[in-house]
Amino acid sequence: MSALYQFTVESNSGAQIPMSEYQGKVLLIVNTASKCGFTPQYEGLEQLHQAYSERGLTVLGFPCNQFGNQEPGSAAEISDFCQLNYGVNFPLMAKVEVNGDDAHPLYQHLKTEAPGVLGSKGIKWNFTKFLVNRDGEVVKRYAPTTTPKSIAADIEALL
Repeated sequence: MSALYQFTVESNSGAQIPMSEYQGKVLLIVNTASKCGFTPQYEGLEQLHQAYSERGLTVLGFPCNQFGNQEPGSAAEISDFCQLNYGVNFPLMAKVEVNGDDAHPLYQHLKTEAPGVLGSKGIKWNFTKFLVNRDGEVVKRYAPTTTPKSIAADIEALL
């Protein structure tokens, strides 16, 4: 079993979710923020979710307040914002840290498996995306500037 499936994450509602629940799915894991210039990507992420969820894609949003305090809200505020403004139905998790000593273990794993430019491990900004295949292998890391729509072909190749 992939190391990815050994982690547990917390849902936006506080439930503990073993990543093994997503075994056999293609995952797009994204650190998100509600007050960022890239926030409109929620719309594109939801479009991917709608287009491909029946074929096995799950988009997972991980709110993060580490970049310019752009995700200051509570879990309920984040959920309401995403639903009201972008119709988000894909799973939102509890707020996490993605860098530093308190980085969530899942993000430590993602950064090790798919380093950034020149091998850097740190996440540079909100809306960094990781594409994971059905076997739990991290196959690609995308910069915050990469639009969800431009990832569709890579997702289709894994479905």
